[in-house]
Amino acid sequence: MTNPLIDIGANLGHESFASDLPDVLQRARDAGLVHHLVTGTTLAASEHALDICTRYPDLSCTAGIHPHEAATASAEVLSGIRALLNQPLVKAVGETGLDFNRDFSPRPAQEKSFNEHLAMAVETGKPVFLHQRDAHERFLPILKEHRDSLSGGVVHCFTDSREALFDYLDLDMYIGITGWICDERRGKHLHELVASIPANRLLLETDAPYLLPRSLRPKPKTRRNEPAWLTEVLATVARCCERPAADIAAGTTANAVRLFGLDAVNLETTNLKTVNPEPVTDTL
Repeated sequence: MTNPLIDIGANLGHESFASDLPDVLQRARDAGLVHHLVTGTTLAASEHALDICTRYPDLSCTAGIHPHEAATASAEVLSGIRALLNQPLVKAVGETGLDFNRDFSPRPAQEKSFNEHLAMAVETGKPVFLHQRDAHERFLPILKEHRDSLSGGVVHCFTDSREALFDYLDLDMYIGITGWICDERRGKHLHELVASIPANRLLLETDAPYLLPRSLRPKPKTRRNEPAWLTEVLATVARCCERPAADIAAGTTANAVRLFGLDAVNLETTNLKTVNPEPVTDTL
């Protein structure tokens, strides 16, 4: 049986999916995906993500302002995000965090927006969907300040160091692994690190249409990533962890169900019958 998978981060509202989203979702089902979280990155994108979720089965979403867009996070915009968080299909607050690599928004604006999102997560009881790039020294203390009041969260698309990884694990955060691990140029350090992530803290994602796994063979005709290629991320993680792919799939699917409260979503239970709903007891 195909391994049941959940993609916890896919930008399905991206314009590259506008003309063929039904086909993209069918290919994902054929590959064994049973659910997707559609990522919200601006108020408009979060509203669009929610609209997509109302039109297609097996979808839920996040709502938030990406750190690249933090300069736009006015009180009015944040009020709009807060309103979206009342919707049952909105499962997490984000994408939010800090990105000091490209600094598309001023750093003070990023930190202010990050704090506002964490406060909304505390207020709503929803987990956070986090972005951090080249900002660990500021990101960690801000997250620590709110962590005891948060229901949980995932550091999405983790690409950082061992030190950062263990800092987040010490805060009992989930870790999202993308096709970055399939990149022989910049993702090799993750091959060792991923084996250090406890089974009950690992999540898989594509970040589609970005981060097409470079290890795919044959190579796709376009560079657009899509959720069906989560199977390549799974295969690479399984090799690095020296564990059966079916075990990784079952564990990460159970983790996503638990973190995002997906028991309330109409998942394809026949595909999930092999998933262990109980937390795995691995320790560091």
